[in-house]
Amino acid sequence: MAGRFLGKTLATVSLSVALASVTLKSFGRCSIAACSNSFSSCGFHLNSNMMSGSDGTKENSHNKARTSPYPGSKVQRSQVPNEKVGWLVEWQDYNPVEYTAVSVLAGPRWADPQISESSFSPKFNEKDGHVERKSQNGLYEIENGRPRNPAGRTGLVGRGLLGRWGPNHAADPIITRWKRDRSGNKITHPISGKNILQFVAIKRKDCGEWAIPGGMVDPGEKISATLKREFGEEALNSLQKSGAEKRELEEKLHKLFSQEHLVIYKGYVDDPRNTDNAWMETEAVNYHDETGEIMDNLTLEAGDDAGKVKWVDISDKLKLYASHFQFIKLVAEKRDAHWSEDSETDCHGL
Repeated sequence: MAGRFLGKTLATVSLSVALASVTLKSFGRCSIAACSNSFSSCGFHLNSNMMSGSDGTKENSHNKARTSPYPGSKVQRSQVPNEKVGWLVEWQDYNPVEYTAVSVLAGPRWADPQISESSFSPKFNEKDGHVERKSQNGLYEIENGRPRNPAGRTGLVGRGLLGRWGPNHAADPIITRWKRDRSGNKITHPISGKNILQFVAIKRKDCGEWAIPGGMVDPGEKISATLKREFGEEALNSLQKSGAEKRELEEKLHKLFSQEHLVIYKGYVDDPRNTDNAWMETEAVNYHDETGEIMDNLTLEAGDDAGKVKWVDISDKLKLYASHFQFIKLVAEKRDAHWSEDSETDCHGL
C-alpha cells in the first residue's frame, strides 16, 4: 500500500468500550518508506481507559502508542506511565520527544506540510478540501496550533511516520468464509461446537506481523472504494496484473464487495505509529462469502506491502497487528463462529 494517508474529551479513549458495544455497523495505506498507513464501524464515543488484551488480561488501551523504539527508527519515546496518559492529569514536567520521519518531511503528496509553514492553514475538525480532518470519535482539541491525540499522551510529538496532522483515516476489509472439508461441509470445532471461520490475513513487510489487509483512504475517496482497492492490491496482487486480468479481477471483486456486509468497528486505533499530534483511525468492514464460491475463484497472491497472504482460522490464539485481534474477535461473535475453547468466554463480548 503506498503511503496516503474528540472540542474537549472528558476522558481518555478506550477501544474496549467501543468494541464491546458494537452492533451491526462497520484501515489504510501503509507506506513501506513511511510505514505510514494501515488499519474499521459503529458511531460511538469512547470513554474508558481499559481494554482486554489478547491474553484476556486488562491493559491500558493506549499501549502500543507508547512503545519504543518508534517504528522504522531508533527513536525512544519519553516514558508515559499509565496514570499519566490522560490529558486531564496534570504533568508539568512532561517532555515528549519530537520526531517526524524524513520520508514525511520530504513532502510526498499524501503528507501535510509542517505546521510552521506559512502557506499551510489546515481546517482541523472539518472536511478540509478533499482531506478529511474530522475524527470519527468527535471533536479533538488543538493546542499551540497542533491537534492533540484524543487518547492521551504518547511520549512523542510531531507526526512520526503519519502523513496527516490529527486523524489519519484507513480502511480494513475483513474477508471471511467457513472452513470446509474436502466434501464441502463446514468444519465444526470439537470443543466449542461452533463452525470455524477463516479470514484472509497478510504478513506485513514493515514489521513482520500478521494483519488484516488494509490501507489509507485517499483524499476524496469513498471508504467502500478503499476497502476493495486495498484488498485487491495486498491480497490479490492486482497492481501487477495485466489489463485483461485486472478487468476479470474487478468483476469478481465487485460481486464480493457489493453484497451485504457488517461494519465491525469505526474510530481511533491504538497503533505504534501514533503520536501526540497524529493518530490512526480506521473502519473495519466484514465481507462474508457464505458459500465460498466467490473466493474459490480468486487466487490469493501477496502484493504491495504484503509479504505473504493466506487463509487463517479464527480463534483466540491469534496474534495480530495493532488492534486487529479485537476486530477479528467481533467478527467471530457476529457470525456466531468458533472463537475460544473455553465455552464461558466464547464470544460473549470483550
